[in-house]
Amino acid sequence: MLLRLYGWLLFFLCGTAAMAQKVTYTQPEKDDYKTTEFEIIGKVGGQIMVYKSDRGDYAVSIYDNNLQPVQRIPLDFLPKKLLSMDLVAYSDRVLFFYQFQRKDAVFSFCATMHANGSFDQAPLLLDSTRIGNVTVENKVYSVQFSEDKSKILLYKINQDRQNDNIFYTFLYDSSMLLINNSRVSMPMETKKHFLGNFSLSNEGDFIFTKLERSSNRDVMVAGQLVQKQATVDSFALYPFDLKGQLVDEVKVKLDNVAKRVITAAFYYKQKRGNVEGLYINKFDYGQQQPVYEKFADFSQQLKASAKGDASTAGAFNDYFIRRIVNLKNGGFLVTAECFYTTSRYQPYNRWNYLYGPYGGMYPYYYSPYSSMYNPWFYNNGPQGNRFHNDNVAVLSYDEEGNLQWSNIVNKSQFDDGSDMFLSYIMVNVGSELRFLFNEADRRNWLVADNSITPDGKISRLPTLRNLDKGYTWMPRFGKQIGARTVLIPCVYRNYICFAKIDF
Repeated sequence: MLLRLYGWLLFFLCGTAAMAQKVTYTQPEKDDYKTTEFEIIGKVGGQIMVYKSDRGDYAVSIYDNNLQPVQRIPLDFLPKKLLSMDLVAYSDRVLFFYQFQRKDAVFSFCATMHANGSFDQAPLLLDSTRIGNVTVENKVYSVQFSEDKSKILLYKINQDRQNDNIFYTFLYDSSMLLINNSRVSMPMETKKHFLGNFSLSNEGDFIFTKLERSSNRDVMVAGQLVQKQATVDSFALYPFDLKGQLVDEVKVKLDNVAKRVITAAFYYKQKRGNVEGLYINKFDYGQQQPVYEKFADFSQQLKASAKGDASTAGAFNDYFIRRIVNLKNGGFLVTAECFYTTSRYQPYNRWNYLYGPYGGMYPYYYSPYSSMYNPWFYNNGPQGNRFHNDNVAVLSYDEEGNLQWSNIVNKSQFDDGSDMFLSYIMVNVGSELRFLFNEADRRNWLVADNSITPDGKISRLPTLRNLDKGYTWMPRFGKQIGARTVLIPCVYRNYICFAKIDF
């Protein structure tokens, strides 16, 4: 479950002086080893919840506002081996969507936990699928939920003999009452075509992209935005007009207020060329018509400020889009981080990340972010690799896709064999955005704090207070759980702990 950002209230609050932060830690728990997988659920019933999994043992830890343990709820009803777990949190309950395999069938269930940790009903069977192979354990079902969490979509994709994708969709409301279920076919003309960026609108519209790779998989040469309306059993496809330009790492962001969708990607003029700027497509999914489509060049001044150790022409070649954030004025904000890997065996560049054997969690493009922390993924990079996470570019566009301002959060991070302590978390505190990330201080990490105002001014703030020795933060796995509160996981000795920051 990817991390959810609050909208930036540009015209609601005026700038205020930075205030001191309060940092609170959980105490190490005997069962929360460094090998524990976890996902921060957030605040439910006024208490903070974290889902944890370790070698077939599943539990939810509940903390009070001071991070004192209230109770630990064992999830004994879960099978020992899960294929996936998706969580949807409300103010008074949490929905657990999980799937597992028994013999040659995969089952999808939903369980509801109330704020007090109780389960008053048996888990609900949503669907099952025979896969015809007992030895292969594959995830069959995926879950998407809308921004307001009023709609939840369970879906699976099968292939027929013509290699077309057959979608089976189950749309629910927040009470898990079925609204619509469909069987819809999506033609996949060649093996160069693939699907991604699956999203669900507040109205229940299923929106994603269908893209076509070049012959050598380097870039995208064509694409379409796909929409399935909530109660319509068919897909509508809207082609992108790339005008001969090449794009990669396409990202999509829904604006549920305006009923529009932003598609953005870096673009090139030639294969393995330099990043020239940002391709932007704004589409009105409510009226099912395009708003605009454009290629926004990066100026030489912007490239010069973003380049780091690279050349000006290739300044953005190692940048990857991390977030698209909707603004209240109809515009949007894009953040992109410089990421690359060095190795004593071979150099890794953008093309290796996007399409090579270590291309992140998704088969089609590099995307290291997930709300679920998996120690086996983040601690098992290719031997001899050094990971680098450097500057963050922040680009603000108006409602017509014109660049209003840009700035760079300067940082330089590297680590050997793992990138779990690298990158950053962006926190919206209303009057500004805060960027928290680790900085090397001799052999230790210190947490740096940078702020950026609605007009693009960046300030480097004092190092966070009350940073107890021995706690190493993992900012990228943090989650904003309140208007001015964020929860960030830490490693203390050999245990997973959590730090709460109140701004």
